[in-house]
Amino acid sequence: MKKLTTQSPSFQAELEALLAFETAQNPEIDRIVADICADVQKRGDAALIEYTNRFDGTSAQTIADLILTQNDLQTAFERLQPEIQTALKTAAARVESYHQRQKMESWTYEDEDGTLLGQQITPLDRVGIYVPGGKAAYPSSVIMNAMPAHVAGVKEIIMVVPTPKGERNDIVLAAAFVAGVTKVFTVGGAQAVAALAYGTEFVPQVDKITGPGNAFVAAAKRRVFGVVGIDMVAGPSEILVIADGTTPADWVAMDLFSQAEHDEIAQAILIGTSQAYLDKVQAAMNRLIETMPRRDIIEASLGNRGAMILAKDLDEACEIANYISPEHLELSVENPQEWAKKIRHAGAIFMGRYTSESLGDYCAGPNHVLPTSRTARFSSPLGTYDFQKRSSLIQVSEQGAQKLGKIASVLAHGESLTAHARAAEFRLKD
Repeated sequence: MKKLTTQSPSFQAELEALLAFETAQNPEIDRIVADICADVQKRGDAALIEYTNRFDGTSAQTIADLILTQNDLQTAFERLQPEIQTALKTAAARVESYHQRQKMESWTYEDEDGTLLGQQITPLDRVGIYVPGGKAAYPSSVIMNAMPAHVAGVKEIIMVVPTPKGERNDIVLAAAFVAGVTKVFTVGGAQAVAALAYGTEFVPQVDKITGPGNAFVAAAKRRVFGVVGIDMVAGPSEILVIADGTTPADWVAMDLFSQAEHDEIAQAILIGTSQAYLDKVQAAMNRLIETMPRRDIIEASLGNRGAMILAKDLDEACEIANYISPEHLELSVENPQEWAKKIRHAGAIFMGRYTSESLGDYCAGPNHVLPTSRTARFSSPLGTYDFQKRSSLIQVSEQGAQKLGKIASVLAHGESLTAHARAAEFRLKD
């Protein structure tokens, strides 16, 4: 891992270089995705079946070969060991409980002339959730995407998940059963995103698509945005740990590994206020790496984008954290709730030495779909509110029309919009 110190004159430049990540769209990927999306939009299920067979090595003859029903999901759940069933149900219950508290509520009020104003909250009708398959199979992603939609009151939750060589992951399908997914299509890639966005004979068009995927999925989500809503275009996973030296070095080392093991471009950063403690963590990492099945990925990640930063104190560490705006921030310090007040930008804040980031990934309750690549400066975790929408309510009284009509008339004439003005004037008594 790179070693940085805030006392270096070049620290800011070094930090910027560390955080730099090429987020520009790949023209070749964009071209391929554009062709796939256009083909699915034109040929529907025929194109979807063709691309699925080509990219996933399946042999589907009709769309029926790619559909899973509630009975299929329940059967997958029943095949699992009892401890896995319990883990899924417990995690889903905790995620549901947390997201229940995020529900937006409708409200109204009347002003002095009897005009009623307010806000009406309604759920989206139908959403699509993308769940990775192949190398990565994440039942936790099913729960984190489907449960807030379920809590919001979405009537139909359509899940797409690739099944390379036709291999279905029972835990992923069981998670869909537990989280209330309506129907599953065993398709993936840009073609699945296009099918959800445009609709086909059998795949219903959705209102919003959420969930992570590879570069082709991300490019497809960018392309269909506007036809449907999307949650975000996520970058590589990130963790930033601020440690005051009171947490066992092994714990912090493993927390850094927990994100580095995702892939070679994931980022793990540790900020400490003691060089001696940073050295202890480094020694722990050197020892523990020998036990990691994904050692090659972890070493590549830490070598490419990992760093240890020596700060003069925790105040400075928090300011650096606000600049980095990490996806996951661990405050492995004494009095973490007090230090959390100094954090303005982070996807999720994990407070205290017992709060490993992995608990948030699976079962703590808050969502693990989080903003990456410094976008926590202006965006938030996925939540119930992402599956609800607001409509303004306006009911003007006869008295209110006399007052507001005159104001609207003046402003409309000022914009040379005569019909606007007259629509208000017609309701005036004089």
